[in-house]
Amino acid sequence: MTEPDADPDPGVLSVDRDVRPPNDGSHAGENGRSDPPHPRRPDGGARRDVDPLDPEGYDPVDVFEGGDLDLRAGADDCYKCSTCDTACPVAAVDDSFPGPKFQGPEQWRLKRKGDADVDGSITDCSNCMRCDDACPASVPLSQMHNEARGEYVDERMPTLSRTYVRNRILANYRTVAALASRAPRLSNAVAGLGVTKWVGEHLLGITGERELPEFATETFRSWWRERGGAAVENPDKRVAYFHGCYANYNTPEVGKAMVRVFERFGYEVLVPPQRCSGTPMFANGMLADARREAETNVAELADAIADGADVVACCTSCSMALRQEYPELFDIEGIDDVAENTYEALEYLRIYEDLEGALAGADLEETAYAYHAPCHARNQGLARQAIETFRPVAGIEVEDVGESCSGISGTYGWKAEKYDYSMEIGAEMFEHMEAVDGELGLTECPTCAMQMEHGTGYEIRHPLEVLEAALLE
Repeated sequence: MTEPDADPDPGVLSVDRDVRPPNDGSHAGENGRSDPPHPRRPDGGARRDVDPLDPEGYDPVDVFEGGDLDLRAGADDCYKCSTCDTACPVAAVDDSFPGPKFQGPEQWRLKRKGDADVDGSITDCSNCMRCDDACPASVPLSQMHNEARGEYVDERMPTLSRTYVRNRILANYRTVAALASRAPRLSNAVAGLGVTKWVGEHLLGITGERELPEFATETFRSWWRERGGAAVENPDKRVAYFHGCYANYNTPEVGKAMVRVFERFGYEVLVPPQRCSGTPMFANGMLADARREAETNVAELADAIADGADVVACCTSCSMALRQEYPELFDIEGIDDVAENTYEALEYLRIYEDLEGALAGADLEETAYAYHAPCHARNQGLARQAIETFRPVAGIEVEDVGESCSGISGTYGWKAEKYDYSMEIGAEMFEHMEAVDGELGLTECPTCAMQMEHGTGYEIRHPLEVLEAALLE
């Protein structure tokens, strides 16, 4: 699909995608910053292997062996301002955690000596990626954390340890959910037993303080097959839906809302074969697992793109993985095409459709929502999209509950030793939610929704569900 014209129709909300600058160590000269202080490589990046004061130069240094990318340029761009540490929600509550600056560029510098192991505290990082958004020098912090965490797990974490087994279970949620969904009612009944929580906490280290996710009696993909697939055929407006694990196994109503809303705007929706985005695997250092998932996803989504589709995800962590983490961590054919053609669902509609005009006549039952922007939405420049989308809708009031992290950060808040930290991080969000009129929450992230419900008791909606009600009911 072509990009919108530079002068869009007045009724169309214009949204700029927040794209991170390339990690090539360069400093753009046309945006007010200084010109590159280093000689240039043929591909345009800054040459960090050439010292202008040493005509003979010096050889590059291997840092993390086996990595697809060399991040030394990013490490050298860090000037230790500690803005990332200030933005880190884990560092704010866990005094033993050294923060993203140490976990990223400082460890990369230490590794140059060849005698420094990755510090074990890298596993305390929640992978919220707020440090990426905070860094004024665009240092690829989360990429450094992911590479370091992968090395630590591969080389230093015993595979028979309780922590490794627990983390592997959490990281491979798709496998667990696929098994549980074969008999969802039985799975839900067993998950609700006190003995199940006791076993999970005492034997595996999965907190018993939370209610385990409930599995839907019909998955999204089952509904899609029984429906007969797409109800609209339109080769000129086509999207490939990356539904992710949670919308498939736990909240198929979100996936159904996505399909119906996009068909309302005349899109042909494709649902290609897919696996987990890899987000929980990145967070737990299971990079080999993540790569296997990515290889399938990239191949299927690249085929859909070649067939004229853009990729749309309803989970901001999934869109973040496809857009940023895949090309940062893996060298897979077609990966750049997937990254460049992936959007979050609401973002896509705001770019290509006149949502304001479509919602102008909507009049819903008066409802107040407490909206939380997930950290991974902020990292994509999407922090206020739900608030701006629903502002013109009569009867709907959407209030922002602030910039704090929800605290759960995917699998982080499910670990018994991290539960108290996750609740302390989320306390500000809970307080703001309870100050909003009404008792409904709104967010694009399924695990943020878990935390919001857990901390307040509120029911949580996805923006696509509200959009469906406004446009189709």
